[in-house]
Amino acid sequence: MKSKYKIVLFDLDGTLSNSAKGVQLGIEAALQKMNKPVPDLSDYSQYVGPPLLTTFQKLCGLTKEEAVAAVELYRDDYEQRGKYENYQYEGMRELLETLRGAGAVTAVATSKYEPFAKWVIEYIGLGGAFDAVCGSTLDGKRKEKADIVRYAADTLNVEISKQTICLVGDTMFDAAGAVQAGCDFVGVSYGFGTAEQIINAGGTRIAASVSELYNLLFE
Repeated sequence: MKSKYKIVLFDLDGTLSNSAKGVQLGIEAALQKMNKPVPDLSDYSQYVGPPLLTTFQKLCGLTKEEAVAAVELYRDDYEQRGKYENYQYEGMRELLETLRGAGAVTAVATSKYEPFAKWVIEYIGLGGAFDAVCGSTLDGKRKEKADIVRYAADTLNVEISKQTICLVGDTMFDAAGAVQAGCDFVGVSYGFGTAEQIINAGGTRIAASVSELYNLLFE
């Protein structure tokens, strides 16, 4: 098998790891500590994927200043318990090993705070499967998915093109970020977004399972 791309970037939450419960717990804890109402969080697609600052402002109705404080509270809770609510999607380790064996460079491109992302990768058993783990910063300067993709490309010292880099992700935020950054995109519908949302954001190829990714990532 031969990889279609030189570099394959993977989103983390909902693509490599099922992590929704930990994210939900962190948002609830932050809002409760700030004595703010907790919105309906049953639809994971609303808040697993976008930057936390965006979630706290748009979904939870906080001001920018309140959202900054909420993110800090979220990260405290995530460090204590949320990060343990993660597990690898079945077959992912094998897919990554096959990609690397086929000559592809693999990396993580996530809006999650980078040190947390690195910890999660180890915790779910994917340590050593990536050439780089690229995430967001505390100051919010690197949080949008397009920014993360560009950062990953810089880290791997490669120019972005649809022929060279593909981002694999599960939400409309991933699809839109790939379009904005100028790389190719493969969506997955087993995560927290929906196929319809991904298509509406510019995604055209979608895998319903990890096993279906083989048909989209290999020649």
